[in-house]
Amino acid sequence: MWKIFLTSFGIMLLAEIGDKTQLAVISLAGRFRSPWVVFLGAGLAMLLATGIGIAVGTFLPSVVGERTVRAISGGLFILFGILILTGK
Repeated sequence: MWKIFLTSFGIMLLAEIGDKTQLAVISLAGRFRSPWVVFLGAGLAMLLATGIGIAVGTFLPSVVGERTVRAISGGLFILFGILILTGK
């Protein structure tokens, strides 16, 4: 159980450091001078987004298969990368 916990914690921590969400939170905390309110809002949003991801990740493979989920996830990742690079 600890291995799963530490793996998911490490992946999320590394994936979120320096991304645009973190930069937006830094900007909000500086702009509104309410770090705890920003922390709570951002934290709740991350919990909700992660909860939705876990729900979909638990349910979807049983419907379409794990390989299809991986292909869709990879395709979306590439698509978002292209959109970011092209400025859209």
